[in-house]
Amino acid sequence: MTDATPTGVSATPVLAEDVLLLLFSPQSGVFRGEGSALFHTLAGAVLTDLALQNQVQIDDRTTLRGRQVRAVGRPPADPLLRTPWERIANRPTDVHSLILEIGPGLRQTVIDRLVERGQIRIEKRKFLGLFPSSAVVDGGSSRRNELLDAVRPVLIDGTTPDVRTGALTGLLSASGQLPALDPDIRWSGAVYTRGVAMQKGEWGASAAAEAVARTTAAILTTSLFLTFPRP
Repeated sequence: MTDATPTGVSATPVLAEDVLLLLFSPQSGVFRGEGSALFHTLAGAVLTDLALQNQVQIDDRTTLRGRQVRAVGRPPADPLLRTPWERIANRPTDVHSLILEIGPGLRQTVIDRLVERGQIRIEKRKFLGLFPSSAVVDGGSSRRNELLDAVRPVLIDGTTPDVRTGALTGLLSASGQLPALDPDIRWSGAVYTRGVAMQKGEWGASAAAEAVARTTAAILTTSLFLTFPRP
């Protein structure tokens, strides 16, 4: 069982936090893929987290609107995951509709979590010395570098990831922002190919993890995610 704070927030960051932190540029203070692409990525991260914890399943049969997602097991303790799980438990829905529904409301919540964990900071500033503004800056945590150290060898060297790292790498691929992560992860045709493989759940997973990989792949290969061009 995952430890949680008194508010129910997981002591260990959820996938949506880690993918947003990787998409944060400490140099420019922006999140890569802002707009609908980022909403889709965060929603995909939430559904992927539920898949990794075996708390959602996806029907094998495809309808006109895609494959239906169904809640299984007990509700997650973490509120970021519990709310969409309860939504799915109340009415199974296809992946496309879920991503469109839950994505827009996630950005600020996930940013607040990163701030609370000290991984980013919000600085109050004045534009032209007069108008109040704010800027996102690096929080001095080692978390982002640790995540880069985990996904980089998967994409650059083709190493076999653990299940969570494979899912995180697949989310980066699905976001369409891998080229923008250069030079943190040097962009190349090989990186493109390996990213797509992670997006498809080709993690070299054990037989016990194959069902999770298939569910995750169904989420990350939805047409709502961008497909970035080959270099």
